[in-house]
Amino acid sequence: MLTSSLAAVTGRVNPLGLAAVDHVVVVVVDGLGDANLKARAGHARFLTNPAHRQRRLTSFPSTTAAGLATLTTGVSSGRHGLVGYSVRDLAGDRIVNQLNGWDAGMDPATWQRARTVFQDAADEGVPAFAIGAGKFAGSGFSRAVLRGAGYLPADTAESRFEAARTVVASNRRSLSYLYLPELDMAAHAHGWESDRWLTELERVDSALAAFVTGLPRRVGVLTTADHGIVDVPHSGHVLYDGDPALLEGVRHVGGEPRLLHLYLNGGAESSGIDGAGDDARTELAARWSDSESERSWVATRAEAIDAGWFGEVDGEVVDRIGDVLVAARKRVAYYDSRSPKPSARAMIGQHGSLTPEETRVPLVGMSAFAS
Repeated sequence: MLTSSLAAVTGRVNPLGLAAVDHVVVVVVDGLGDANLKARAGHARFLTNPAHRQRRLTSFPSTTAAGLATLTTGVSSGRHGLVGYSVRDLAGDRIVNQLNGWDAGMDPATWQRARTVFQDAADEGVPAFAIGAGKFAGSGFSRAVLRGAGYLPADTAESRFEAARTVVASNRRSLSYLYLPELDMAAHAHGWESDRWLTELERVDSALAAFVTGLPRRVGVLTTADHGIVDVPHSGHVLYDGDPALLEGVRHVGGEPRLLHLYLNGGAESSGIDGAGDDARTELAARWSDSESERSWVATRAEAIDAGWFGEVDGEVVDRIGDVLVAARKRVAYYDSRSPKPSARAMIGQHGSLTPEETRVPLVGMSAFAS
């Protein structure tokens, strides 16, 4: 989508069919799934206005690290390398968090493997900006997925839109990415069916309406998301460590509660898609299928890659994907009762898996992109 946005600014034909404009502002509302928006359309009358161009995209893995990286690079998670919330670093024999676990062993310049659209914009002489909360400025994740964009810190939704308006007024051409995390935060803490989530949705809708009103004619606005949300009740928590067979031969557990990445013992000796660890992967997947097939999809690494879960997968990324993956399809989430962070089980709104509620996100064209 950002690739098409840059093409629109430079006057080129693009896959989304966007009209030629001078400025594009891409608004990313973290956690605003297509199903969530449709179910609460009465609280987002501007976003769902039929006068806007309404489309739907698919985003998987349905987690922020992967979704935002795909948005800003224009390539699949199997190419940029951020294939989940937390994944294995084979060289370090550890699980790394791809949102906030960046350190000296996880260089943003190389761990995220693809050029960003912002870097392409710079090559074409188009100023590019990322607008978000001040706390994200200079973070490892920001340096990984926002390379090439000037970062403009603003700590409220309203001030971010004001910063975007200033960019439009101050540049002959521009490409801006504006990130709103508050809706996702409300969903995690209170659930997307809560009054708190509705309040945040109304706030986003109001701020967006105020921003679009009065924009110059050749400004296009696109609003989208990185994933949707499902609410998981506490009764849907599955404590997988209660069955020793499910962890037999497992060295690391990564991913997130609705999409587990299970990594076998063996490290480099059993890495890759096939080979030394293939029988062990098949056996582990069979044990999980016997236990969980009624509420989750279970696949080996090779099966997931063949099914296109991660798009085209580069060789250097293969070992970041679990030997076996467990993707929830019912309202469940998987936890280890021995986790040092029991507070994680307080999370209500969740995402990460393959369900339409999690993977389908809206794409709304406004201003010069309204039709």
